[in-house]
Amino acid sequence: MTDRELTLGEQLQARGVSRRAFMKYCATTASLLALPPALVPQIAHALETQRRPSVIWLSFQECTGCTESITRAHSPSIESMIFDAISLDYHHTLQAASGHAAEAAREKAMKDNWGKYLVLVDGSIPMGNMGFSTTAGESNLDTLKRVAEGAAAIVSIGTCAAFGGIPHANPNPTGAVSVSDIIKDKPIVNIPGCPPIAAVMTSVLTHYIAFGKLPELDHLGRPKVFYGQNIHDRCYRRPFYERGQFAETFDDEGARQGWCLYKLGCKGPTTYNACAVLKWNEGTSFPIEAGHGCLGCSEPDFWDAGSFYKPLSQSTRLDARTVAIAAAVGVAVGVGAGAAGRAVQKNARAAPAAPKPDVQSTPENAP
Repeated sequence: MTDRELTLGEQLQARGVSRRAFMKYCATTASLLALPPALVPQIAHALETQRRPSVIWLSFQECTGCTESITRAHSPSIESMIFDAISLDYHHTLQAASGHAAEAAREKAMKDNWGKYLVLVDGSIPMGNMGFSTTAGESNLDTLKRVAEGAAAIVSIGTCAAFGGIPHANPNPTGAVSVSDIIKDKPIVNIPGCPPIAAVMTSVLTHYIAFGKLPELDHLGRPKVFYGQNIHDRCYRRPFYERGQFAETFDDEGARQGWCLYKLGCKGPTTYNACAVLKWNEGTSFPIEAGHGCLGCSEPDFWDAGSFYKPLSQSTRLDARTVAIAAAVGVAVGVGAGAAGRAVQKNARAAPAAPKPDVQSTPENAP
């Protein structure tokens, strides 16, 4: 019996993975996907009884940053994902084969798993001169259409595949477009980010393996569980924003004290992602924690949305979309938030102490 014919449970047992370690992984996956603990046994059963799905990873106009990110996945690691959970049958950067052998492996995977394999795409697709990006003498457009035809679902990895990304930025010399601009008849999930968080990528794959479907998506085709809240709302610097404490430069006292980076151009209020919660490198850090404002890289057209180093209310590109988004989240008056916050604190100090509420009469959902 070949490895492909074994179930995931048989694969794990053969590799010496303990039941305890396997259940811990299932519990971690459920937690990442915001699923109730009661579903952990269902995830475990599905993974144990499933055979490894064939995965074909296509790389188009990209920088390999998305691959760099997923190779740093830790729950599960990319090694355990490849050897235990999926059959990664084609990937330019990670595969050992090259040239004709690599293309033959892809064709065989498509033939053997027609209608069942997953297609992962990173990079945008040029619609101008097709010679801008080709593989084995075939344009990215033709490759995508041909491989997508037999796919069960498609995962657009990174902002380039999801929204066109940096290649799509004005003046878009290659005519770059996203995967969903071309493929209209397949389930597609977008995992934007430049690059995306490793745990998000592996969790979406695990969800598909366990439940046979993609997770719930938002209006931009992103998994709601990871892109349902903006970075600002979950940022550890949010209390400084509320108190009106902002870094004015990257080397002033406010910056050294970890104050809010809004005035230095942070796009956290208009950017939806799990950066502030999951972070990178096994949860070590993320850009804001490292002292740099969010660039908004998981949003469409982030590269053309104005200066990275001016507040949202002072965007260098005051188009209707930028102003509307800024106003909607209340950051168009962000500079005045400092004065308002200080006034509230001053009034609170001047006001007489309020009587303590009766604990028994306090509503259960009161803060």
